[in-house]
Amino acid sequence: MKTPGIIKAFRRVDRQDFVPEENTPESYDDYPLPIGHGQTISQPSTVAFMLELLQPEEADKILDIGAGSGWTTAILAEIAGKRGFVYGTELVAELIEFGRENLSKNKVVNAEVWQADIQQLGLPAKAPFDKILVSAAAEDLPQELIDQLKIGGRMVLPILDSIWKIDKMSDEELKQEKYEGFAFVPLKY
Repeated sequence: MKTPGIIKAFRRVDRQDFVPEENTPESYDDYPLPIGHGQTISQPSTVAFMLELLQPEEADKILDIGAGSGWTTAILAEIAGKRGFVYGTELVAELIEFGRENLSKNKVVNAEVWQADIQQLGLPAKAPFDKILVSAAAEDLPQELIDQLKIGGRMVLPILDSIWKIDKMSDEELKQEKYEGFAFVPLKY
């Protein structure tokens, strides 16, 4: 990590608070940990890499798809600050509750975890977003997320075994960068 705001957020948001109790001894290890229901909390180095690509800023309105335990949602909320807001979405009902509890116990007031809609990816009712972070692998670039991104906005998401950085230059033009060699749970939609 090199961005001061991201480093500060990682230091303030304790990963241990976002893993199931039986995994707390491994909280600070750099690998994914199970959080139940076939899902994982991503390894810290991968999250750091994705956030460096995303470059979230103070006052950003951010969509966090695959919020899971709420860890990345809390990190993004720390960066966005009081003038920003983070909308986390999650499909698994038990993880929605787990994520909400984790945000509450960490006193995160500028973020919420919403039930993801299996019929519609993202959160179009709250769009457009400055930034979108996706923590599960899509099979291809989802147009419905491009549509929810502001012009000038950025999305970072896994597609198959690569992480992509997508900048929306206009309604017709995207700038794309690909970083290979990653593994994520599949994005369900």
